[in-house]
Amino acid sequence: MPLASMPGNEPLGSHSNVSGGRTLTLPAVLAARRPEESDDTVMATVERVSPIRRVFRRLTASEHELDAEELQRDAAASGCALARACSRGEMVSVSGRLRTVVYTPRTNLPTLEADLYDGSDVITLVWLGRRHIAGIEPGRQMTAKGRIAIRDDRKVIFNPQYELEAPR
Repeated sequence: MPLASMPGNEPLGSHSNVSGGRTLTLPAVLAARRPEESDDTVMATVERVSPIRRVFRRLTASEHELDAEELQRDAAASGCALARACSRGEMVSVSGRLRTVVYTPRTNLPTLEADLYDGSDVITLVWLGRRHIAGIEPGRQMTAKGRIAIRDDRKVIFNPQYELEAPR
């Protein structure tokens, strides 16, 4: 029995959802794809928001929510992973804004720590043996690349490769 004709599944195509967008159901997408397509080429959700809803959202959302959405759009546009989707041991490229930069003097190894916020979560960037790095300051946009580690239940990248973006 084809997947689209199973009881409880909607017919091929799309249906309207409460937010006014169009959402493709996963069974419909799976049934409609060609047999030679792999599972990673399937995109299950396509959301289209009307201009009126967009204006209403901008008027009712807090500044923090709008800023988070903008940071997430920027990260997606630059091809970077969202911080909330990163897991331990994964090599990632994340893009966002530095929230805090702290020099931590330690007896054997000084560290410079910065919290990078991409709108979804925070990743702490740690440069070992550094007291200061020119351009690494709160409010600065940057892209960091490295392997995710977990320290004190927080996502951390030690000695990341980084690119500073021009100040806005």
